[in-house]
Amino acid sequence: MSREAWVRLDNASNIFLAARSEVDPKVFRLSAELDHEVDPQLLQEALESTYERYRLYHAVLRRGVFWYYLQDSDLRPQVIAEETAPCAPIYQADRRTLLFRVMHHHRRISLEVFHALADGTGALWFLTDLVAAYVRRRFPDPALPGSDGPGGDEPGGDEPDAPTDVPVDDRSADAEPVHHLTTDDFVHYFRKRRRRRRRPDAWAERAAFSREAAPAPLTVAVDVEDAESEDREERPTPPDTPVHHMRGTRTPDSRPRLVELTMPVAPVLSLARAEGAALTMYLTAVLFEAVRRSSGGLGHARTLAASVPVNLRQFFPSTSARNFFATTRIQHTYGEGDDSLGHICRVLERDFRTKASADHLEHNLRRFLRLERTPLLRVVPRPLKDMILSQVNRANNRGLTVAVSNLGRVTMPDRAAAHVQRLLFHVSAVRPQISVVSHGGVLTISFTAPFVETDHIREFVRILTDAGVEVSVAAARTTEAELAAVGEAGP
Repeated sequence: MSREAWVRLDNASNIFLAARSEVDPKVFRLSAELDHEVDPQLLQEALESTYERYRLYHAVLRRGVFWYYLQDSDLRPQVIAEETAPCAPIYQADRRTLLFRVMHHHRRISLEVFHALADGTGALWFLTDLVAAYVRRRFPDPALPGSDGPGGDEPGGDEPDAPTDVPVDDRSADAEPVHHLTTDDFVHYFRKRRRRRRRPDAWAERAAFSREAAPAPLTVAVDVEDAESEDREERPTPPDTPVHHMRGTRTPDSRPRLVELTMPVAPVLSLARAEGAALTMYLTAVLFEAVRRSSGGLGHARTLAASVPVNLRQFFPSTSARNFFATTRIQHTYGEGDDSLGHICRVLERDFRTKASADHLEHNLRRFLRLERTPLLRVVPRPLKDMILSQVNRANNRGLTVAVSNLGRVTMPDRAAAHVQRLLFHVSAVRPQISVVSHGGVLTISFTAPFVETDHIREFVRILTDAGVEVSVAAARTTEAELAAVGEAGP
Protein backbone atom coordinates (compact mmCIF):
# COMPACT_ATOMS: atom_id res chain seq x y z
CA MET A 1 0.00 0.00 0.00
CA SER A 2 1.31 3.43 -0.88
CA ARG A 3 2.12 5.73 1.97
CA GLU A 4 1.54 9.43 2.13
CA ALA A 5 4.96 11.09 2.05
CA TRP A 6 3.99 14.31 3.77
CA VAL A 7 1.05 16.46 4.85
CA ARG A 8 0.79 20.06 5.87
CA LEU A 9 0.41 20.75 9.55
CA ASP A 10 -3.15 21.46 10.62
CA ASN A 11 -4.09 24.93 11.81
CA ALA A 12 -4.23 24.02 15.51
CA SER A 13 -0.76 22.53 15.35
CA ASN A 14 0.84 25.58 13.76
CA ILE A 15 0.26 27.65 16.84
CA PHE A 16 2.02 25.06 18.99
CA LEU A 17 5.21 25.69 17.04
CA ALA A 18 4.90 29.43 17.53
CA ALA A 19 3.87 29.24 21.19
CA ARG A 20 6.31 26.64 22.54
CA SER A 21 8.86 27.83 25.04
CA GLU A 22 11.29 26.49 27.60
CA VAL A 23 8.57 26.62 30.24
CA ASP A 24 5.85 25.20 28.00
CA PRO A 25 7.32 22.96 25.26
CA LYS A 26 3.79 21.88 24.24
CA VAL A 27 4.23 18.32 25.40
CA PHE A 28 1.62 16.24 27.19
CA ARG A 29 1.83 12.87 28.87
CA LEU A 30 -0.62 9.99 29.24
CA SER A 31 0.30 7.24 31.69
CA ALA A 32 -1.15 3.89 32.65
CA GLU A 33 -0.25 2.63 36.10
CA LEU A 34 -0.29 -1.16 36.13
CA ASP A 35 -0.50 -3.73 38.92
CA HIS A 36 3.06 -4.96 38.39
CA GLU A 37 6.55 -3.78 37.43
CA VAL A 38 6.71 -3.12 33.71
CA ASP A 39 8.86 -5.49 31.64
CA PRO A 40 10.86 -3.19 29.29
CA GLN A 41 11.51 -5.91 26.72
CA LEU A 42 7.84 -6.82 26.36
CA LEU A 43 6.96 -3.15 26.27
CA GLN A 44 9.40 -2.66 23.40
CA GLU A 45 7.77 -5.53 21.49
CA ALA A 46 4.34 -4.05 22.14
CA LEU A 47 5.54 -0.65 20.97
CA GLU A 48 6.89 -2.05 17.72
CA SER A 49 3.61 -3.83 17.05
CA THR A 50 1.51 -0.77 17.83
CA TYR A 51 3.83 1.56 15.93
CA GLU A 52 3.20 -0.33 12.68
CA ARG A 53 -0.48 0.50 12.90
CA TYR A 54 0.02 4.22 13.53
CA ARG A 55 1.76 5.65 10.50
CA LEU A 56 1.04 9.09 11.85
CA TYR A 57 3.55 8.40 14.62
CA HIS A 58 6.26 7.69 12.04
CA ALA A 59 6.22 11.35 11.07
CA VAL A 60 8.93 13.91 11.67
CA LEU A 61 8.33 17.64 11.58
CA ARG A 62 9.94 19.63 8.77
CA ARG A 63 10.07 23.33 8.05
CA GLY A 64 9.08 24.68 4.66
CA VAL A 65 9.29 28.21 3.33
CA PHE A 66 5.65 28.97 4.06
CA TRP A 67 4.42 26.19 6.41
CA TYR A 68 5.47 23.34 8.63
CA TYR A 69 4.67 19.86 7.45
CA LEU A 70 4.77 16.25 8.70
CA GLN A 71 6.93 13.89 6.70
CA ASP A 72 6.92 10.11 6.83
CA SER A 73 10.14 8.53 8.13
CA ASP A 74 11.81 5.17 8.64
CA LEU A 75 12.83 5.98 12.21
CA ARG A 76 12.09 3.38 14.87
CA PRO A 77 11.03 4.20 18.46
CA GLN A 78 12.87 2.83 21.44
CA VAL A 79 11.36 2.38 24.89
CA ILE A 80 13.38 4.25 27.51
CA ALA A 81 13.50 4.37 31.28
CA GLU A 82 11.97 7.56 32.64
CA GLU A 83 14.82 9.84 33.64
CA THR A 84 13.63 13.29 32.60
CA ALA A 85 11.14 15.62 34.21
CA PRO A 86 7.53 15.21 33.05
CA CYS A 87 6.71 16.73 29.67
CA ALA A 88 10.30 17.56 28.75
CA PRO A 89 10.81 19.03 25.25
CA ILE A 90 10.54 16.58 22.34
CA TYR A 91 10.74 18.58 19.13
CA GLN A 92 14.18 19.90 18.20
CA ALA A 93 14.21 22.08 15.10
CA ASP A 94 17.71 21.08 14.10
CA ARG A 95 17.20 17.33 14.50
CA ARG A 96 15.10 14.81 12.59
CA THR A 97 13.41 12.92 15.41
CA LEU A 98 10.09 11.28 16.17
CA LEU A 99 7.53 13.46 17.91
CA PHE A 100 6.73 11.12 20.78
CA ARG A 101 8.46 8.96 23.37
CA VAL A 102 7.44 5.88 25.38
CA MET A 103 8.85 5.47 28.88
CA HIS A 104 8.57 3.08 31.78
CA HIS A 105 9.07 3.68 35.48
CA HIS A 106 8.28 0.92 37.94
CA ARG A 107 4.58 0.21 37.28
CA ARG A 108 3.96 3.05 34.87
CA ILE A 109 3.91 3.13 31.09
CA SER A 110 4.02 6.72 29.85
CA LEU A 111 3.47 8.15 26.39
CA GLU A 112 4.65 11.72 25.84
CA VAL A 113 3.63 13.51 22.66
CA PHE A 114 4.55 16.81 21.05
CA HIS A 115 1.19 18.52 20.65
CA ALA A 116 1.75 19.34 16.98
CA LEU A 117 1.46 15.61 16.23
CA ALA A 118 -1.75 14.65 18.01
CA ASP A 119 -4.29 15.69 20.60
CA GLY A 120 -5.17 13.92 23.82
CA THR A 121 -7.85 11.75 22.25
CA GLY A 122 -5.59 10.57 19.45
CA ALA A 123 -2.78 9.85 21.89
CA LEU A 124 -5.17 7.96 24.14
CA TRP A 125 -5.94 5.61 21.24
CA PHE A 126 -2.24 4.92 20.85
CA LEU A 127 -1.70 4.36 24.59
CA THR A 128 -4.72 2.07 24.81
CA ASP A 129 -3.45 -0.09 21.98
CA LEU A 130 0.06 -0.06 23.41
CA VAL A 131 -1.06 -1.19 26.86
CA ALA A 132 -3.36 -3.84 25.39
CA ALA A 133 -0.50 -5.22 23.28
CA TYR A 134 1.81 -5.21 26.31
CA VAL A 135 -0.69 -7.00 28.55
CA ARG A 136 -1.23 -9.70 25.92
CA ARG A 137 2.47 -10.40 25.98
CA ARG A 138 2.84 -10.15 29.73
CA PHE A 139 -0.22 -12.33 30.47
CA PRO A 140 -0.74 -14.59 27.44
CA ASP A 141 -3.96 -16.54 27.33
CA PRO A 142 -3.28 -19.88 25.63
CA ALA A 143 -7.01 -20.52 25.36
CA LEU A 144 -7.36 -17.73 22.83
CA PRO A 145 -6.33 -18.52 19.26
CA GLY A 146 -3.80 -16.03 18.02
CA SER A 147 -3.02 -14.87 21.54
CA ASP A 148 0.36 -13.25 21.82
CA GLY A 149 2.75 -15.20 23.92
CA PRO A 150 5.89 -13.59 25.28
CA GLY A 151 7.67 -12.19 22.27
CA GLY A 152 4.74 -13.09 20.03
CA ASP A 153 3.43 -10.76 17.37
CA GLU A 154 0.68 -12.56 15.55
CA PRO A 155 -1.74 -10.40 13.66
CA GLY A 156 -5.32 -10.68 14.73
CA GLY A 157 -4.47 -11.00 18.41
CA ASP A 158 -5.79 -7.62 19.45
CA GLU A 159 -8.58 -7.21 21.91
CA PRO A 160 -12.06 -6.64 20.60
CA ASP A 161 -12.97 -3.02 20.20
CA ALA A 162 -12.62 -1.21 23.45
CA PRO A 163 -15.92 -0.02 24.91
CA THR A 164 -14.28 3.28 25.69
CA ASP A 165 -16.09 6.61 25.85
CA VAL A 166 -13.46 8.05 23.56
CA PRO A 167 -14.24 7.34 19.88
CA VAL A 168 -12.36 4.25 18.77
CA ASP A 169 -11.57 2.72 15.46
CA ASP A 170 -11.43 -0.93 14.51
CA ARG A 171 -8.50 -2.03 16.59
CA SER A 172 -9.16 -5.67 15.82
CA ALA A 173 -8.15 -5.29 12.18
CA ASP A 174 -4.43 -4.82 12.43
CA ALA A 175 -3.48 -6.07 8.98
CA GLU A 176 -3.21 -2.45 7.85
CA PRO A 177 -2.30 0.70 9.72
CA VAL A 178 -5.36 2.37 11.17
CA HIS A 179 -4.00 5.89 11.50
CA HIS A 180 -2.34 7.13 8.36
CA LEU A 181 -0.50 10.33 7.69
CA THR A 182 -3.59 12.04 6.33
CA THR A 183 -4.83 15.56 5.80
CA ASP A 184 -6.42 17.22 8.75
CA ASP A 185 -10.14 17.22 9.45
CA PHE A 186 -10.24 20.96 10.03
CA VAL A 187 -9.94 21.35 6.27
CA HIS A 188 -12.37 18.50 5.60
CA TYR A 189 -15.14 19.93 7.74
CA PHE A 190 -14.60 23.67 7.86
CA ARG A 191 -12.89 24.87 4.73
CA LYS A 192 -15.79 24.36 2.35
CA ARG A 193 -19.50 24.69 2.75
CA ARG A 194 -21.22 22.38 5.10
CA ARG A 195 -21.53 18.85 3.81
CA ARG A 196 -22.95 17.19 6.81
CA ARG A 197 -26.40 17.18 8.29
CA ARG A 198 -26.69 19.26 11.37
CA ARG A 199 -27.14 17.50 14.65
CA PRO A 200 -28.94 19.97 16.89
CA ASP A 201 -29.32 17.39 19.57
CA ALA A 202 -25.63 16.53 19.71
CA TRP A 203 -25.20 18.06 23.10
CA ALA A 204 -28.17 16.28 24.54
CA GLU A 205 -26.82 12.99 23.32
CA ARG A 206 -23.57 13.60 25.08
CA ALA A 207 -24.52 15.73 28.00
CA ALA A 208 -21.56 14.59 30.03
CA PHE A 209 -18.64 16.63 28.92
CA SER A 210 -16.18 13.82 28.89
CA ARG A 211 -14.37 13.80 25.63
CA GLU A 212 -12.31 16.91 25.55
CA ALA A 213 -8.95 16.73 23.89
CA ALA A 214 -5.77 18.25 25.18
CA PRO A 215 -5.58 21.98 25.64
CA ALA A 216 -4.30 24.49 23.17
CA PRO A 217 -4.00 28.23 22.92
CA LEU A 218 -6.35 28.15 19.95
CA THR A 219 -9.12 29.85 21.85
CA VAL A 220 -12.37 30.10 19.97
CA ALA A 221 -13.91 33.42 20.80
CA VAL A 222 -17.69 33.32 20.82
CA ASP A 223 -20.23 36.08 20.88
CA VAL A 224 -23.56 34.47 21.59
CA GLU A 225 -25.67 37.25 20.15
CA ASP A 226 -23.88 37.03 16.82
CA ALA A 227 -24.10 33.29 16.47
CA GLU A 228 -26.84 33.29 13.85
CA SER A 229 -24.84 35.36 11.41
CA GLU A 230 -21.72 33.84 9.96
CA ASP A 231 -20.89 37.04 8.18
CA ARG A 232 -20.69 39.19 11.23
CA GLU A 233 -17.42 39.63 13.00
CA GLU A 234 -17.21 37.79 16.29
CA ARG A 235 -15.04 39.07 19.10
CA PRO A 236 -14.34 37.86 22.62
CA THR A 237 -16.56 39.31 25.27
CA PRO A 238 -14.33 41.57 27.37
CA PRO A 239 -14.25 40.67 31.06
CA ASP A 240 -16.07 42.92 33.48
CA THR A 241 -12.88 43.48 35.44
CA PRO A 242 -9.22 42.69 34.68
CA VAL A 243 -8.46 38.99 34.51
CA HIS A 244 -6.66 37.63 37.55
CA HIS A 245 -3.26 36.11 36.79
CA MET A 246 -1.53 33.82 39.23
CA ARG A 247 2.06 34.71 40.12
CA GLY A 248 4.74 32.72 41.81
CA THR A 249 8.33 31.54 41.96
CA ARG A 250 9.49 29.85 38.80
CA THR A 251 10.77 26.30 39.12
CA PRO A 252 14.58 26.17 38.97
CA ASP A 253 14.98 24.33 35.68
CA SER A 254 11.61 25.12 34.07
CA ARG A 255 10.21 21.70 34.91
CA PRO A 256 6.50 21.86 35.76
CA ARG A 257 5.38 21.63 39.35
CA LEU A 258 3.35 18.43 39.24
CA VAL A 259 0.89 17.28 41.88
CA GLU A 260 -1.43 14.30 41.37
CA LEU A 261 -4.76 13.88 43.15
CA THR A 262 -6.49 10.52 43.17
CA MET A 263 -10.05 9.92 44.34
CA PRO A 264 -13.14 7.82 43.62
CA VAL A 265 -15.06 9.32 40.76
CA ALA A 266 -18.59 8.55 42.05
CA PRO A 267 -18.77 11.08 44.93
CA VAL A 268 -17.33 13.85 42.77
CA LEU A 269 -19.89 13.14 40.06
CA SER A 270 -22.62 13.25 42.69
CA LEU A 271 -21.42 16.66 43.85
CA ALA A 272 -21.41 17.93 40.28
CA ARG A 273 -24.89 16.60 39.56
CA ALA A 274 -26.20 18.10 42.77
CA GLU A 275 -25.11 21.49 41.46
CA GLY A 276 -26.62 20.85 38.03
CA ALA A 277 -23.27 20.79 36.27
CA ALA A 278 -21.10 18.37 34.36
CA LEU A 279 -17.91 17.17 36.01
CA THR A 280 -15.66 19.53 34.06
CA MET A 281 -17.61 22.63 35.00
CA TYR A 282 -17.83 21.54 38.63
CA LEU A 283 -14.05 21.08 38.81
CA THR A 284 -13.55 24.41 37.07
CA ALA A 285 -15.71 26.13 39.66
CA VAL A 286 -13.78 24.41 42.47
CA LEU A 287 -10.52 25.56 40.88
CA PHE A 288 -11.78 29.15 40.64
CA GLU A 289 -12.74 29.07 44.31
CA ALA A 290 -9.37 27.52 45.24
CA VAL A 291 -7.53 30.28 43.37
CA ARG A 292 -9.65 32.94 45.04
CA ARG A 293 -9.04 31.55 48.52
CA SER A 294 -5.29 31.23 47.99
CA SER A 295 -4.85 34.64 46.38
CA GLY A 296 -5.02 36.63 49.58
CA GLY A 297 -7.60 38.85 47.88
CA LEU A 298 -8.27 39.27 44.21
CA GLY A 299 -8.11 43.05 44.39
CA HIS A 300 -9.19 44.82 41.26
CA ALA A 301 -8.63 41.75 39.05
CA ARG A 302 -11.77 39.90 40.10
CA THR A 303 -12.43 37.95 36.91
CA LEU A 304 -11.16 34.38 36.73
CA ALA A 305 -11.11 32.80 33.28
CA ALA A 306 -10.33 29.29 32.06
CA SER A 307 -9.68 27.75 28.68
CA VAL A 308 -11.45 24.44 28.18
CA PRO A 309 -10.80 22.28 25.10
CA VAL A 310 -13.65 20.64 23.22
CA ASN A 311 -13.18 17.40 21.31
CA LEU A 312 -14.66 18.12 17.88
CA ARG A 313 -15.07 14.40 17.15
CA GLN A 314 -18.27 14.36 19.21
CA PHE A 315 -19.88 16.68 16.64
CA PHE A 316 -17.94 15.98 13.45
CA PRO A 317 -17.25 12.25 12.96
CA SER A 318 -13.55 11.66 12.61
CA THR A 319 -11.13 8.81 13.17
CA SER A 320 -8.09 11.01 12.71
CA ALA A 321 -5.54 10.77 15.49
CA ARG A 322 -4.27 14.23 14.62
CA ASN A 323 -5.36 17.38 16.41
CA PHE A 324 -9.09 17.92 16.06
CA PHE A 325 -10.36 20.15 18.82
CA ALA A 326 -11.04 23.74 19.74
CA THR A 327 -11.02 25.53 23.04
CA THR A 328 -13.64 27.67 24.68
CA ARG A 329 -13.17 30.38 27.26
CA ILE A 330 -15.37 30.65 30.33
CA GLN A 331 -15.17 33.10 33.19
CA HIS A 332 -16.64 34.29 36.46
CA THR A 333 -16.29 37.70 38.06
CA TYR A 334 -16.31 37.71 41.85
CA GLY A 335 -18.01 40.46 43.80
CA GLU A 336 -20.86 41.03 41.38
CA GLY A 337 -23.57 38.84 42.87
CA ASP A 338 -23.83 35.28 44.10
CA ASP A 339 -20.32 33.83 44.45
CA SER A 340 -21.36 30.49 45.94
CA LEU A 341 -19.81 27.39 44.43
CA GLY A 342 -23.18 26.10 43.26
CA HIS A 343 -24.09 29.34 41.50
CA ILE A 344 -20.72 29.50 39.76
CA CYS A 345 -21.17 25.88 38.62
CA ARG A 346 -24.52 26.60 37.04
CA VAL A 347 -23.34 29.79 35.33
CA LEU A 348 -20.27 28.08 33.91
CA GLU A 349 -22.34 25.12 32.75
CA ARG A 350 -24.81 27.35 30.92
CA ASP A 351 -22.03 29.40 29.35
CA PHE A 352 -20.09 26.35 28.29
CA ARG A 353 -23.09 24.58 26.77
CA THR A 354 -23.68 27.56 24.54
CA LYS A 355 -20.09 28.00 23.47
CA ALA A 356 -19.37 24.31 22.97
CA SER A 357 -22.32 23.67 20.66
CA ALA A 358 -21.65 22.33 17.19
CA ASP A 359 -23.01 25.41 15.46
CA HIS A 360 -20.91 27.86 17.42
CA LEU A 361 -17.76 25.84 17.02
CA GLU A 362 -18.35 25.38 13.31
CA HIS A 363 -19.02 29.07 12.79
CA ASN A 364 -15.82 30.13 14.48
CA LEU A 365 -13.62 27.49 12.94
CA ARG A 366 -14.85 28.35 9.45
CA ARG A 367 -13.91 31.94 10.08
CA PHE A 368 -10.52 30.91 11.38
CA LEU A 369 -9.89 28.72 8.31
CA ARG A 370 -10.92 31.55 5.99
CA LEU A 371 -8.39 33.79 7.66
CA GLU A 372 -5.67 31.19 7.44
CA ARG A 373 -6.33 30.64 3.73
CA THR A 374 -6.35 34.27 2.66
CA PRO A 375 -3.95 34.82 -0.27
CA LEU A 376 -1.92 37.39 1.64
CA LEU A 377 -1.33 35.17 4.65
CA ARG A 378 -0.50 32.16 2.49
CA VAL A 379 2.49 33.91 0.90
CA VAL A 380 3.82 35.22 4.21
CA PRO A 381 7.06 33.35 5.04
CA ARG A 382 6.84 30.86 7.87
CA PRO A 383 9.11 32.74 10.34
CA LEU A 384 6.87 35.78 10.03
CA LYS A 385 3.78 33.57 10.49
CA ASP A 386 5.41 32.25 13.68
CA MET A 387 5.83 35.79 14.97
CA ILE A 388 2.20 36.62 14.22
CA LEU A 389 0.89 33.45 15.86
CA SER A 390 3.15 34.01 18.85
CA GLN A 391 1.59 37.42 19.39
CA VAL A 392 -1.89 35.92 19.02
CA ASN A 393 -1.00 33.36 21.64
CA ARG A 394 0.30 36.05 24.00
CA ALA A 395 -2.92 37.98 23.61
CA ASN A 396 -4.96 34.86 24.39
CA ASN A 397 -2.87 34.14 27.47
CA ARG A 398 -3.52 37.59 28.88
CA GLY A 399 -7.21 36.71 29.03
CA LEU A 400 -6.77 33.48 31.00
CA THR A 401 -6.17 32.55 34.63
CA VAL A 402 -6.09 28.75 34.41
CA ALA A 403 -6.68 25.90 31.97
CA VAL A 404 -8.86 22.83 32.47
CA SER A 405 -8.70 19.69 30.34
CA ASN A 406 -10.79 16.57 30.87
CA LEU A 407 -10.25 13.42 28.82
CA GLY A 408 -13.30 11.90 30.42
CA ARG A 409 -14.05 8.34 31.42
CA VAL A 410 -11.91 5.79 29.65
CA THR A 411 -12.74 2.11 29.46
CA MET A 412 -9.88 -0.01 28.22
CA PRO A 413 -10.15 -3.49 26.70
CA ASP A 414 -11.07 -6.03 29.37
CA ARG A 415 -7.77 -7.86 29.56
CA ALA A 416 -5.82 -4.63 29.79
CA ALA A 417 -8.29 -3.00 32.17
CA ALA A 418 -7.82 -5.82 34.66
CA HIS A 419 -4.18 -4.74 35.07
CA VAL A 420 -4.55 -0.94 34.87
CA GLN A 421 -5.05 0.68 38.24
CA ARG A 422 -5.00 4.34 37.20
CA LEU A 423 -4.69 6.52 34.15
CA LEU A 424 -2.94 9.86 34.46
CA PHE A 425 -2.86 12.92 32.24
CA HIS A 426 -0.19 15.63 32.53
CA VAL A 427 0.33 18.73 30.42
CA SER A 428 3.18 21.21 30.25
CA ALA A 429 1.73 24.56 31.20
CA VAL A 430 2.50 28.22 30.92
CA ARG A 431 -0.19 28.85 33.53
CA PRO A 432 -1.70 26.69 36.30
CA GLN A 433 -3.70 23.86 34.80
CA ILE A 434 -5.61 20.76 35.82
CA SER A 435 -5.77 17.65 33.61
CA VAL A 436 -8.49 15.12 34.39
CA VAL A 437 -9.12 11.52 33.39
CA SER A 438 -10.93 8.57 34.98
CA HIS A 439 -10.73 4.83 34.60
CA GLY A 440 -12.25 1.99 36.56
CA GLY A 441 -14.02 4.32 38.96
CA VAL A 442 -10.78 6.14 39.83
CA LEU A 443 -10.52 9.84 39.05
CA THR A 444 -7.11 11.48 38.74
CA ILE A 445 -6.61 15.24 38.63
CA SER A 446 -3.09 16.40 37.82
CA PHE A 447 -2.01 19.94 38.59
CA THR A 448 0.81 21.42 36.55
CA ALA A 449 2.18 24.94 36.84
CA PRO A 450 5.40 26.84 36.14
CA PHE A 451 5.45 27.95 39.80
CA VAL A 452 6.59 26.06 42.89
CA GLU A 453 3.76 27.36 45.11
CA THR A 454 0.93 24.94 45.83
CA ASP A 455 -1.49 27.07 47.85
CA HIS A 456 -4.28 26.77 45.28
CA ILE A 457 -3.87 22.98 45.22
CA ARG A 458 -4.20 22.83 49.00
CA GLU A 459 -7.42 24.82 48.83
CA PHE A 460 -8.71 22.65 45.98
CA VAL A 461 -8.15 19.52 48.06
CA ARG A 462 -9.71 21.16 51.09
CA ILE A 463 -12.91 21.97 49.20
CA LEU A 464 -13.27 18.36 48.03
CA THR A 465 -12.43 16.76 51.38
CA ASP A 466 -14.80 19.12 53.21
CA ALA A 467 -17.48 17.84 50.82
CA GLY A 468 -16.73 14.26 51.86
CA VAL A 469 -14.40 13.12 49.06
CA GLU A 470 -11.40 11.05 50.03
CA VAL A 471 -8.39 12.45 48.18
CA SER A 472 -4.85 11.09 48.08
CA VAL A 473 -2.04 13.42 47.02
CA ALA A 474 1.32 12.72 45.39
CA ALA A 475 3.82 15.37 44.34
CA ALA A 476 6.88 15.17 42.12
CA ARG A 477 10.10 16.73 43.43
CA THR A 478 10.55 20.11 41.82
CA THR A 479 12.38 22.66 43.94
CA GLU A 480 16.15 22.67 44.43
CA ALA A 481 15.73 21.55 48.03
CA GLU A 482 13.47 18.68 47.03
CA LEU A 483 15.83 17.56 44.28
CA ALA A 484 18.83 17.82 46.59
CA ALA A 485 17.06 15.58 49.07
CA VAL A 486 17.02 12.85 46.43
CA GLY A 487 20.79 13.04 46.07
CA GLU A 488 21.29 12.95 49.83
CA ALA A 489 19.09 9.89 50.10
CA GLY A 490 21.22 8.07 47.54
CA PRO A 491 20.08 5.58 44.90
